[in-house]
Amino acid sequence: MTNPVQTAQDRFAKGFNCSQAVFSAFASNLGIDNEIALKLAAPFGGGVARQGEVCGAVTGALMALGLGRGNATLENKDENYRLAEEFIKQFQERHGTILCRELIGHDLSTPEGLLKAREQQVFASACPGFVKDAAELVIEILSQ
Repeated sequence: MTNPVQTAQDRFAKGFNCSQAVFSAFASNLGIDNEIALKLAAPFGGGVARQGEVCGAVTGALMALGLGRGNATLENKDENYRLAEEFIKQFQERHGTILCRELIGHDLSTPEGLLKAREQQVFASACPGFVKDAAELVIEILSQ
């Protein structure tokens, strides 16, 4: 089995968004084709379509947790929320928030904010850490 943390980091470095990088790093081991995983996660980068909302690394991780431990029936619904809440709590403890615009300090929903983020290279300096931490947390939670 490949290392999902390294896979997520490599995919992000190649240009996939944070959500794609994290989710696809786990997808094939959890029964989803890599190409499908990349397509499913594509709209969630930049805090959902560059809106600066929930960080794409977080949404990718939550999708991976759902794929790994989610419910396909009405049973265990509360357990799934508990796992998601645990992930969010731990991510917030590390970074203070799960909101993209607060994590990177820029509003990607505006052309000016996106330009500033690119100029300050936050996608290369800050985001790889969010991708790494999100993937590590998924491993920790799935192994419980």
